[in-house]
Amino acid sequence: MTEGTLRLSIFLAVLILMGTLEAVYPAREPLQKRSSRWITNIGLVIIDTLAIRLLFPIIAVGTALWAQTQGWGVLNVIAIPGWMSVLLAIIILDMMIYWQHVAFHRMPWLWRLHKIHHADRDLDATSGLRFHPVEIIISMIYKMVVVVALGAPVLAVIIFEIVLNACALFNHANVRIPPWIERPLRKIMVTPALHRIHHSVIERETNTNFGFSVIWWDKVFRSYTDMPSGNLTLGLSEYQTDAPSNLIWSLFTPFKRK
Repeated sequence: MTEGTLRLSIFLAVLILMGTLEAVYPAREPLQKRSSRWITNIGLVIIDTLAIRLLFPIIAVGTALWAQTQGWGVLNVIAIPGWMSVLLAIIILDMMIYWQHVAFHRMPWLWRLHKIHHADRDLDATSGLRFHPVEIIISMIYKMVVVVALGAPVLAVIIFEIVLNACALFNHANVRIPPWIERPLRKIMVTPALHRIHHSVIERETNTNFGFSVIWWDKVFRSYTDMPSGNLTLGLSEYQTDAPSNLIWSLFTPFKRK
């Protein structure tokens, strides 16, 4: 099985699992029609994938292989066991994605792109795929630079990409997790309940819980919020309409003058 086939298989398995759990154990009743939301969210990921394939001859895994053959990057020049290189690379990549997420909130020109993700008023697993193509391109460039500078092993990048995608589907899922599972799980992982706080219309809550997988970075860098301040409304205050469910709206809104 090729790396691409493995990643796609795991991605589809997690997406189907989350979709099934959402149907059986929903956390919130939807405000909008699922069909229009899903068409837009899945349409965005198709466009994102095409854009990456067209613009980049190699992506993160290929970049890691190239850096390894050139001997570039910190982990390619220090003498440590292979397993330790893989572990360190996964941990550092996860931290760097945390800081990328923070940057997309703090820098106005990046926020214009990232707010398309936050405009979704009904979170479910497909929301974890909802990113503007320009954001995905910037994210890929950033990831490739980090992979080269770090000298991340190919295996580490493959594992990291699989975990990142799976966690994005999981923590955006509209799934009600029983408290006896939620309480211990959120001590380690970003659960759907924690990540929903990040999608609150209240700005101070939106600027918390940036992690996608583990909660360590939010704890260490003081951006962790355990509970919403009141009844949780999702999305952005300026877009509490059905407009974000439209694909054309999602593609062109970042470029509109206010």
